[in-house]
Amino acid sequence: MTVSNLEKQHNPLPWIFGIMGGGIILVAISSYVMMNRNNVPMVTNENTVPITQQTLSRTIRASGTVEPIQSVNISPKNAGKIVKLLVDQGAIVKQGQPIAVMDNQELYVQGIQAEARLRQSESSLQEADIKLQGDIQVYTAQINQALARLEESKRRIPSQVDQVRAQLGEAESRLKLAESQLKRNENLLKEGVISQNQFDELANQYIVAQANIQQLLRRLEELQTTEDPEIQRLEAAIAEIKIAMEERQLSGKAEIERLKATIKASQADLEIAKIKYEETYITAPFDGIVTQRFATEGAFVTPTTSASATASATSSSIVALARGLEIVAKVPEIDLNQVQLGQPVKIIADAYPDQVFQGVVKSIAPEAIVEQNVTSFEVKIAIVSGQDQLLSKMNVEVNFLGDKLTNAIVVPTVAIVTQEGKTGVMIPDENNEPKFQPITIGTSVDDKTEVLSGVMPGDRVFIELPDKKTRN
Repeated sequence: MTVSNLEKQHNPLPWIFGIMGGGIILVAISSYVMMNRNNVPMVTNENTVPITQQTLSRTIRASGTVEPIQSVNISPKNAGKIVKLLVDQGAIVKQGQPIAVMDNQELYVQGIQAEARLRQSESSLQEADIKLQGDIQVYTAQINQALARLEESKRRIPSQVDQVRAQLGEAESRLKLAESQLKRNENLLKEGVISQNQFDELANQYIVAQANIQQLLRRLEELQTTEDPEIQRLEAAIAEIKIAMEERQLSGKAEIERLKATIKASQADLEIAKIKYEETYITAPFDGIVTQRFATEGAFVTPTTSASATASATSSSIVALARGLEIVAKVPEIDLNQVQLGQPVKIIADAYPDQVFQGVVKSIAPEAIVEQNVTSFEVKIAIVSGQDQLLSKMNVEVNFLGDKLTNAIVVPTVAIVTQEGKTGVMIPDENNEPKFQPITIGTSVDDKTEVLSGVMPGDRVFIELPDKKTRN
């Protein structure tokens, strides 16, 4: 059946349905456009963050352990039994403070014997010295007496010779006078002036004068022949006495030196006995705290290597002593160049997770250690705060604080990507779609990385790319 144009004009339903369908389509298109327009900024805001300028502090993280600065296992120098143990675990001791006493009765007796031998040697030396000095005094007195006699002989004999010589001179003068008188009176006798008796008397005086001279000459010769033997005898006696005295001095000095050597040996024995006795008093080598007690009174202990911490060492030691605390951290080789002496360190102990202690780098090991193919260096950290809370063998995390970077352009480290071998970030393009932007990065600190070039503060970077469904 056909419908005329007039009937169509009087039937409005088709037009109504057409207008309604077109409106629905228009509304749907408008809504789709509006929804897409509103969705793009929302997706961009959710997945991007702005680039900012901040102050970064370079930090190196590492794990470490609280260790004593000095720790030793104390044992005796000689094996023996402990008779007294004066400290317990946790005791705070001072350097030189007694810790234990070993059995020392036998050593005490040895010391008394050594002291007695020393006193005996000293007494023998004193007696030998006194005897030597007495003998020397006797020899000296004998020499002085002989010298006095020698001097007396030297003075006496020359005076008698001089006296005889003087007498001889007088006799010679009288002889000349008698001879002169005799010659003068010979002519007088011939002339008869004097008698024969008078002349004979003068002749007799001349003969007596000659005899007197002969007598004096014999006396002088006698004195001269007895002078040298007497003096030589006295000088020989003096020489013998001196030789005897020198021999006594040599023998006496030898005896004294022998006794002195005996005294030194006795002193050494006594000193050794004292040292051994003193070593039975085990004392603290430094100020510290007793961290372990390995023995009890009556136990037999032996010498060990004091620095050893092995089971065999501790089983024969008395106590373990520790002094001070420090942090020993293991820093990876790649980060070692950022650690320096005197560098400040933040310390967080597992036992105190909400507290931060302060420290400072005191030493860096000159040699690396390799554990499970990981190369690291031991860094020792002096504890500035927390000495009363941190205990030996606690586990800690340390943060080495480096230089500060002021006004550094930073992006989240998660935003950095690599594309075709280049480092960069994803930034929104004009359609808010992710676009790769190459950048040059610097230092990374925690979850932030410094950007040296490629972006500016205020730019936004994607930290998470939107899903494809969201973008369509």
